[in-house]
Amino acid sequence: MSLAAARRRYYLIGVSSNRYELAMAGTDEAHLVPRADAPEFIPVLAGIIRDTKPDILHSQHDSVIKVLSHHRRELPVPMFLPPTETIDACVDKYESYRLWQKAGVPVPDTVEVRSPEDLRTAFEQLGPELWIRLKEGGGGAGALRVRDPEFARIWIDHFEGWGRFTAARTLGNESVTWSSIWHNGRLVVAQSRKRLNWLFANRTLSGVTGVTGVGLTIRDEKIDELALKAIRAIDPAPHGIFSVDMTYGQDGGLYLTEINIGRFFTTIQFFTAAGVNFPDIFFSLALGGKPPRLARKVNPLRPGLLWIRGMDTAPVLTDVKMIGRLDSGLAKRIKRLA
Repeated sequence: MSLAAARRRYYLIGVSSNRYELAMAGTDEAHLVPRADAPEFIPVLAGIIRDTKPDILHSQHDSVIKVLSHHRRELPVPMFLPPTETIDACVDKYESYRLWQKAGVPVPDTVEVRSPEDLRTAFEQLGPELWIRLKEGGGGAGALRVRDPEFARIWIDHFEGWGRFTAARTLGNESVTWSSIWHNGRLVVAQSRKRLNWLFANRTLSGVTGVTGVGLTIRDEKIDELALKAIRAIDPAPHGIFSVDMTYGQDGGLYLTEINIGRFFTTIQFFTAAGVNFPDIFFSLALGGKPPRLARKVNPLRPGLLWIRGMDTAPVLTDVKMIGRLDSGLAKRIKRLA
């Protein structure tokens, strides 16, 4: 949708292992491929690339990005990605935690859960409540806030997750994302967005779905500084897309939780509708273009813009003033009733 809104005319070739997803793709071409973990995936994808001759290959899925990165030499097409070791460190949330802790940037205390003994140790050291989640995967994969050690053990058993989970000290519910594009170590553009709620949060045990319901543009120098430290602690010469997730703790401090690497978050159309088309900037750079001239490189969008999403309805761009008017109107009606 963002590329369709750009001045440049893009010819889009979509691939997916989900045939029904392809029916909704809205691309100029659509091709079915095996799952990324199937041995046929890379050969089939390479064949599509040879047939269609695209200028660049891009994915929006963590697991696929990791596979593509490890098979770059087998795919006859450029990719605008950082080095493979950077991708591996970001996809593996425990590895990124380890690097951040070593660099002295704030992260919630975390342990790798390889056995029930590790889980017991985590409760002893970080309890009485833990945040457990899979080391790899998006959308809050395997995530759960737990107080009962036995329930936590059953949960990890359900995922066959020993060695694949981490346990961390719990944080608050307020989170922000700092999405950025880099080119050969230079920052091109970055924007902060606060998540006001998760869509369908009441449908999950964890309350986390990975699907932002309402996003808010913000400006905060502390967020900017922490995001830059987080990225450079993993890669001193960033290249491509780095989206840094942070969550506020019970103490009011800001803590790093993960970097979504090589892809945009699913609400990137928010920034496009608000006036800064990140996907167009990204692909223009990848295809040899120059960085855009922006009045502000960091947080070019004005604070207070809202992006509201739902199911089976188009997203809406508005601002906090409109929501404030609704709240004020209700308050006046209640006051008249009193």
